[in-house]
Amino acid sequence: MDNKEHIAYISVGSNLGNKKKNCQKGIDCLVALDENRLLAQSPFYKTEPVDYKDQDWFINGVARIETQLLPSKFLKALKEIEKKAGRDLGQNAVRFGPRILDMDILLYDNLVIDEPMISIPHPRMHERVFVLKPLCDIDSQIIHPVSDKSAEALLAAIDDKNQGVELCS
Repeated sequence: MDNKEHIAYISVGSNLGNKKKNCQKGIDCLVALDENRLLAQSPFYKTEPVDYKDQDWFINGVARIETQLLPSKFLKALKEIEKKAGRDLGQNAVRFGPRILDMDILLYDNLVIDEPMISIPHPRMHERVFVLKPLCDIDSQIIHPVSDKSAEALLAAIDDKNQGVELCS
């Protein structure tokens, strides 16, 4: 901890078990840590899988978190929550495949980090409606620190706006 407050945007998703409950529990577990506070949470969306299509649809959302954890420790906390939820993070896990819980850092303050274990902003967030739509629900004017474009502008730039994304009931 550096005792300074930071703002992080995280994406959360699941396509196994009770997907919506898994996503909410992931956010709740993160907020239960002393260093974190939930500032905003998007609605959840039912979303078509991307890259690896032969799997069930996902539930996805985004949360804005205030944290004192530095990026690497914040990421470690996310991975621990995924592991406790039952996510297989081993060598046999299918990249972009089914998962009980997936939590990623989208943005962290205005930082740009490109290291082997951590990339901020998330390297594919600007291509994904299932990330940008819920992000826009909580902060459409947040600026991507690399492209210098708002979340709203990034979403508008995607050709296929639907990409199989629909609001959960």
